[in-house]
Amino acid sequence: MKTVKLLVLAALLSLAAGTANSADRAIYPAPGQARADLAAALKTAATTHRRILLDFGGNWCGDCQVLDLYFHDPANLPILEANFVLVDVNIGKMDANLDIARQYEVPLSRGVPALAVLSEHGKLLYSQKSGEFEAMRRMESSAVTQFLVQWKPAKPGCSAVMVNC
Repeated sequence: MKTVKLLVLAALLSLAAGTANSADRAIYPAPGQARADLAAALKTAATTHRRILLDFGGNWCGDCQVLDLYFHDPANLPILEANFVLVDVNIGKMDANLDIARQYEVPLSRGVPALAVLSEHGKLLYSQKSGEFEAMRRMESSAVTQFLVQWKPAKPGCSAVMVNC
């Protein structure tokens, strides 16, 4: 019984250390860069026929850190890179880029991370309205896979449920 308690304690300490390290990662650029990043993404998306994925959050947000890890895990990264131009929009301490969030109908009061999907021409296709990824720490990477597959652009000869198409 004592061994089990020690193993559980060690696992919790390891998890806490991993979470602390991930919070030090700077995912979101300075808030003032959002408009330029969005403009560049619109140009890239139009020429590469990919959708734009807006990720609203902050470097202080643990759930945002987890979402970024899930975006870049081996199951999701190929889907993300082939189908989306990712734009990380820094919301500061819920006081920056609020106009961009409103423009794309993302209610930040419901929590972050919050996502919006735009067509290759910048038309809003989807925005999270209910804080769907706000509890990302309690979700699996497969939730991100499902989201990416659902919102990737249709390609000739591909089924909507095909992950690697």
